[in-house]
Amino acid sequence: MSGPHSTGEPIIIRSARDVTNLVNSGIAKGGNARAITFIALGGIFIDAYDFSAIAFGLHDIARTYQLGPVGEGIVACSIMVGALIGALVGGYLVDRLGRYKLFMADMIFFVVAALVCALAPNVEILTAGRFVMGVGIGIDFPVALAFIAEFTRSARKGGQVTLWQPMWYLATASSFLVLLPLYFIVPESAHDNLWRWAVGFGAVPALAVMLVRHRYMDESPSWAANQGDLERAAAILEKSYGLKVHLDPDAPRELPSGDKPKFGDFRRLFTRRYRQRTILAATVSACQSMQYYAVGFALPGIIIGFLAQDRLTSIVGALAFNVLFGITGGFLGVKLAGKWGSWKLSTIGFGICLAALVGLGLIGTPSSTTMLIGAAALLGAFVFAHAAGPGAQGMTMATLSYPTSLRGVGSGFSQALLRIGSTVALLFFPILGAHLGTGVYLVVALAPTLGLLTLLLIRWEPIGQDVDADDDPAPQSNSSNSSATTEAVGATGSATTGSRAAGRPLSKEMQ
Repeated sequence: MSGPHSTGEPIIIRSARDVTNLVNSGIAKGGNARAITFIALGGIFIDAYDFSAIAFGLHDIARTYQLGPVGEGIVACSIMVGALIGALVGGYLVDRLGRYKLFMADMIFFVVAALVCALAPNVEILTAGRFVMGVGIGIDFPVALAFIAEFTRSARKGGQVTLWQPMWYLATASSFLVLLPLYFIVPESAHDNLWRWAVGFGAVPALAVMLVRHRYMDESPSWAANQGDLERAAAILEKSYGLKVHLDPDAPRELPSGDKPKFGDFRRLFTRRYRQRTILAATVSACQSMQYYAVGFALPGIIIGFLAQDRLTSIVGALAFNVLFGITGGFLGVKLAGKWGSWKLSTIGFGICLAALVGLGLIGTPSSTTMLIGAAALLGAFVFAHAAGPGAQGMTMATLSYPTSLRGVGSGFSQALLRIGSTVALLFFPILGAHLGTGVYLVVALAPTLGLLTLLLIRWEPIGQDVDADDDPAPQSNSSNSSATTEAVGATGSATTGSRAAGRPLSKEMQ
């Protein structure tokens, strides 16, 4: 590649737009950037592990603490209430205080809360511990996806951000891998407490991720630049990518106070430019969450209850579903994200999930081996289609639909709607399941139906869009007289490979 990156000449930056162009164009690459992406995914691994570790033990918790369906639902959804609060407050703080500070702080929630839950002497402390764990998860998710988006070039953002979904299923499978040997090691008389071991073990990877983050992570250069700290952004680019970066002496050194993130930035999500994006991302996030936590998260309970299998089968079966269908579906979504886009993957995925849920509702409780195999196949199709499609795309849409200045708030808002969806599912699925039996699948089918209708009404495709152009102070900010990226590319031409022209808007968006 010609230009300063290959000749050793320094890259001159004059504005925040120059910083984002360096990353989005792919000129800034190598160094610690890829490691930063996987460290960010490590946080999502902890999120998923902590969510799923207790799923297996919900029936045992209900027996231990003599809980009815309502009490079981409260224990299950307490983590979601915490995540809702963490997402709303954390999304704002991510834009206000920076990605790195929040990224380090939320790991403390995981370590402490995992130990509290594992040792909880009563249901009140267990519920409180799960609430605190949820706050950490709510903070971690927006900041992790923001990190991935802001360290990845435009051509790969869709696939890289979507990586969170196979990582989720890998973590879920890991929780059952922890349980499987414990099933044979722990005396049968203590099997009611297997969930404590699985939940407590979550403190180990959380501590490891926190130490690795401290060693290798730095602030997002795009966030630093958007705060007016171009000197810090230049230093981060040099450290993270090994580039020679110089700051133009005439470049502004600070951001006007009126431009700094404010809690009122939530209102910007519903301005004319962002309204449709916000509604679509939030609705897809909420609907996929409702269907997942009613079925995917509840697989151990479904295997024991609706499929009438034993405890060991619930461990092995849930492990198999997550590995064979969740991880493979998630990686298929990663592969197809750049080619098909979020909108198409979400639409196809919701359609298959809807068909699978209706089929499960019609089969009911299997009365023969053939019907059992049919129900298992439909569950597998549900998990696969969810992982490949809407499971990832709600948050991918939220992360890639907003510029750096609004990314934390935007993804935090969608994450909050996601948690509302999951809270509804976790609270009411046990209650409805107790009254409706397998007929509850038909109720859950309303979630993909709503998701499909919203997708058909709003055809916004975020992958490939240059949303950071929204932060430009004026349309001419991309001109050659102020663009460091043009200098960096030299004879190769424009570096904004992820430009709005290269995107795939499915309908004309209101500007």
